[in-house]
Order: sequence, then structure tokens, then C-alpha cells
Amino acid sequence: MKKLLLSALSMISFAITQAQQWGDYTLYSAKGGTTAYLIDTMDSPNTFHTWNFSSAYKSGYSCYLLPGGFLLRSVTKTGNYFSGGPITGEVQKVDWNGNVVWDYIYSTNDYCTHHDIKPMPNGNVLLIAYERKSMTEVADAGANNTSIEMWPDKIVEVQPVGTNSGNIVWEWHAWDHMCQNANPAKANYVTSISAHPELLNINNMQAKDWLHVNGVDYNAQLDQIVISSHMWSELFVIDHSTTTAEAASHSGGNSGKGGDILYRWGNPQNYGAGTSANKILNIVHDAHWVPQGCPKAGYLVGFNNLGQTSPSQKSCVDLVNPPVNGYNYTLSGSAYSPATYDWRLVGLGYTSNEGGCQQLPNGNMLVTIALSGLIYEVDSNKTVLWQQTITGGPTGGVGAKVFRYSACYISGTPPIAPTISKTADTLFASGNATKYIWYKNGAVIMGATNSKYSPTQNGAYTVKAVDSFGCASSESTAFSFTTGIGDIITEEINVVYPNPTTGILTIDASKLGNNYEVKVFDNLGKEIINQKNVNSLNLSNFENGIYHLLFITPEKTAHQQITLVK
Repeated sequence: MKKLLLSALSMISFAITQAQQWGDYTLYSAKGGTTAYLIDTMDSPNTFHTWNFSSAYKSGYSCYLLPGGFLLRSVTKTGNYFSGGPITGEVQKVDWNGNVVWDYIYSTNDYCTHHDIKPMPNGNVLLIAYERKSMTEVADAGANNTSIEMWPDKIVEVQPVGTNSGNIVWEWHAWDHMCQNANPAKANYVTSISAHPELLNINNMQAKDWLHVNGVDYNAQLDQIVISSHMWSELFVIDHSTTTAEAASHSGGNSGKGGDILYRWGNPQNYGAGTSANKILNIVHDAHWVPQGCPKAGYLVGFNNLGQTSPSQKSCVDLVNPPVNGYNYTLSGSAYSPATYDWRLVGLGYTSNEGGCQQLPNGNMLVTIALSGLIYEVDSNKTVLWQQTITGGPTGGVGAKVFRYSACYISGTPPIAPTISKTADTLFASGNATKYIWYKNGAVIMGATNSKYSPTQNGAYTVKAVDSFGCASSESTAFSFTTGIGDIITEEINVVYPNPTTGILTIDASKLGNNYEVKVFDNLGKEIINQKNVNSLNLSNFENGIYHLLFITPEKTAHQQITLVK
């Protein structure tokens, strides 16, 4: 990997100061162009590596660097049925030398990818796609305007196969989670929109490009997905732990809510829970969680295009701390909290178009205003440490997704992400790494560096493997751990119904015998109920979430997990 001279794009406004920056290299692509760049912000001239692509495969909205020097990029395919920006229809994986190793098209007259993509820890890729609904389907769904077709969004998880194929292993459709209170004779009818924040009102800002989802991110600890909607100025969180069938329904998954909206933020008037005065986001891009290992890990982030209107128009980065309750979110009152952002960066400029940001492990932040080509880094005090303006690209700017990476991530071959297994009350990470980094609910567990860890609290545990060069793997899939019962459980059992429940549970005692004790634990390991030989349980006075039932008989100790959704 030797330094290359910058050719296609001219760069100005280099380096205000280089103190306290994080990482080594910044990745960006020339939107609408055929080049991606890896630049060294501490050097000048500063192009470290360049990828050049065929003129038939112009860069789209997103570009990610994968461990080992592979590039995952959205591509603007020609001849799509769908129009508007940024339609893509294609995604590619490219090696360090520019060779395309996977080229996947997801575009027909009925659906097409657009905007963002997201690489997942398991090697799959999340895609945002429009899907076309006819005027007849729109009318049957209860829409007020029946003279237009609509393009609601769906989220698709594709497993790469070979060099140009893929298996769709999971899907979520916004069309499956709608409501309307205009026509009782049509589908999706409810008497009150505000009583159903988990659903999307089809008559709210109805248009062909209805939601215009532009950002997607995955949270491995919660096994959830967040998306951002340009048209609705909102962030939406959905459950990824479901099957595709559950994702089309209103039950199932860790949350017990299927594919319904678990949490939404930024514009509560969309679900009848406020007015324009309560609107915080004003066109939003780049929905994501602050990643684990960073300050404020687990906060949700949105690039708020018009976050500030006075004394001048400025785009902002807004962070909110969502009211997580197990795998659900607490709704206090009519609108989801918080009422406003928890932290805001007022940006260096304003854009009515694309923008994004990345939170870094030392508390710094990388911010992108795509159309003008401005990329800059600020520290935790919001002081600008570095900035650079990219000009000369086909659209005059850069792709919305710009990222900073360490040299180890780029040049090394990080270990394979470990898997977690459990024996008694101890968790074990696979592999033979030099050391491990354990996390609980996204926060680093100080001193936990061995391949095994014995938790003392319930939660979602993940782990990374670190090799002798200091290169870390991607995080493992989250392991949901409940303390105090794992060492005595002899079997998993299914004797309680319904599950999920609204509060009242029935116990099928025929599978337990005449003498049994039932203990109920919340997801923090606290025992909340202890009864003997009962045929029912009442959890109505407890918060929504995951609960663990332990059945103790003379012959065995059995366990069943249930989800409470009131």
C-alpha cells in the first residue's frame, strides 16, 4: 500500500490543526463518479489509496470499508424503473486492487434499492428498497388519495452467494404496518391514530415517495434496526430478531411486537402526539446508533438538516438517549421521550440534502455535508480539529457516508468474530485470540479480557477477539443472559400461554405434575413472583419486557422465557 497522488479531485481547505485526531485514514467516494479514496489526514499530499471503477458502475450514496481492505459500495445501475435520488439498484464488494468480487442487482419494475446499505456482522448486507403499490392497492389500504401509486420502503437482508447472486434471508415491509382512521370499510382502520404509535398512518403526507428512507443501521446488542425518513423527519426502530413472517405481523421476536415500530423520534405530530412545535428533526439523514466502545454508546443519532433556523440556517447532529426497556421502549404520555435532543452539534454549514456523521472512540466526531463536499472532525468540546473540502466530482461533492478507520483495520486481517456459548453461569467466546473485549449492553466491561466471563447481571453480552497485532474482530452476535438460574436449569419447557402476553398467563400443569414451584424473574435477574401449584400468573402490574419463569419440581428445574406487551 503505497501513497498515490490525488488526480481526479482537487482538495482545498486542508488541516486547520492535526492535534487530538482519531484514527489514520478517511474513506469517501465521489458521488456519481468512478473513484473512491482513502486519505491520510495527517499527511500532505494525503491520498493513501484509490479505487477506480468501470464507468458503467458509478458510485451511489454509501461506501463502507470492510476488514482486510474490501470495499462495499452502492452502485447507480442504469435502466431502473424507479426514478429520483438516490436510486441505485446495485451493490458491489471490491477488493483492495479494485477487482469486483461480488456484484448484486436488486432492481425490477416492482422494487429497487436506493440510498444507504449496511454491512452486518454475519457478512450479510441490509438494503433499503422501494416497492411499488398500484392505485388499486393504495385504495384498498385506506388511502385518501386513490389516484396515485405509492412507493413504500422495505428493508431487505441479503446473504451474498458467489460472485453475483444472493439469498434474501429476511425482509421488513412498511406496508405491513400501517393504519388509517378515514374509512372504516377499508384495511388498516383504527379509531385513533394517536393510540397506535407502532403503526404508520398511510394518510400522513401521502405521496408516491411516501417515506423516502435514507439511512439504515444495525444494533447487534439489541438485534434491532433503525432507519431515517426524509419525508417524515423521523427515526424508526424495528425488531430484527423476528422471522420474515413475524416481521409482517404484530407479534414475535425479542420485543413481542413483530415488525411494528418499537420506537420513533423526531416528529410526534406524525402519530397524533404533538404539533409542529414538538418537531425536532427537520429533514433527517443517516440514522444510526453510537457504536459500542464510544462515549454515549447506544444513543441514537440523526443528521438534522435544518436543526437551527436562527440566527442562521445550520445543519446539526442530534443525539438522543432512547428509553430502552429490555427489548422495548417505554412510552410515557402520548409521545416517546426525550422531548428534545440530549446533545447537539451545530454544524459548519447548511444543506437541504445529504449529510452524515461518525462517532469515534475518543469522543471525536466526523461530519459530512455531502453536496458541498465538506468533511470535518470535531472533538468532544465541539472544536474543529480538521476539515477538508472535496471539489471536482461529477455532482460537485461526495457520497453521504464518510468514515474514519485505523491502519490496523485496513492493513490487517482481523480475527473472525467469535460466538458466545454458555455453561452454567459462565459465557465462553470461541477462538484462540490473544485477548478478548467483553461488552454488556454496549458498554465495555473493564478487566474482562479472557475467553470466558461470568456475568453478575442480566443483559445483552457481546465480545470481540483481538489478535497479537492489536486488530479487533467485529462484535459477536449478542447473547441474552439471565443470572442465577442457568446452573440449575435441566430443560427448556413450554407450559405457559399466551406468549407474548398482555399480563394474564395460563399454566398447563399437566406437564409439571402435582407439586411444583414457579418463580418469575425480570430481565435484571430480580425475583418478582414465587408461588406454588398455581394455574395462572398475573404480570399486568409489571413493565413491558422479557421475563423468565422457573418451574421447580422434584424431578427437574425447567425454564420458559415470555414477553410482556401491554
